[in-house]
Amino acid sequence: MACCTGRCTLIFLCTLQLLAALERQVFDFLGYQWAPILANFLHIIIVILGLFGTIQYRPRYIVVYAIWTAIWVTWNIFIICFYLEVGGLSKDSELLTFNISQHQSWWSENGPGCVRKEASMSGVKGLDSHSYISVIGCALEYRYIEVMHSSFQILIALVGFVYACYVVSVFTEEEDSFDFIGGFDPFPLYHVNEKPTNLLFKQTYLPA
Repeated sequence: MACCTGRCTLIFLCTLQLLAALERQVFDFLGYQWAPILANFLHIIIVILGLFGTIQYRPRYIVVYAIWTAIWVTWNIFIICFYLEVGGLSKDSELLTFNISQHQSWWSENGPGCVRKEASMSGVKGLDSHSYISVIGCALEYRYIEVMHSSFQILIALVGFVYACYVVSVFTEEEDSFDFIGGFDPFPLYHVNEKPTNLLFKQTYLPA
């Protein structure tokens, strides 16, 4: 019963992680955040592997998942430090785009309540030419939205790590205690009542 509860909980956590990672992947794609895109892709693969291992009773796959959750927590801590500008990091840098573009988080212009203002560029021909001016009216600054995303990922990953270790320990105990045709029983499974040898001899030499 405990194993079933642990497996069901871990399956639920892996499913929740998949949904959260897919949601995050969509918005990272919209913001052209290449480093998070690659990290999310790898995360999705490992979570699917852990989900498969949990369903198919494969402890090795769950161990890989548990190790990855520790790495995933570290990555999300870095993301939090990046957007909160801890340790000399700057949220305006191009670190997450590998310095190949100047894009920022999609939430920086499309957050709740945000209004994006644009104006025509001076000295440039063309009716469609415009430049980005500012974003106003945001109910919540985009860096806090990213921090909340990463905090949620850390929370799920930590709970998933705990349950992954628990499920692996239960699977291992079940494998160690498995009885191959009664090999570990102190007594044989089927007992045959045999008469003592001396009694058989006495019956043989009884007078007719």
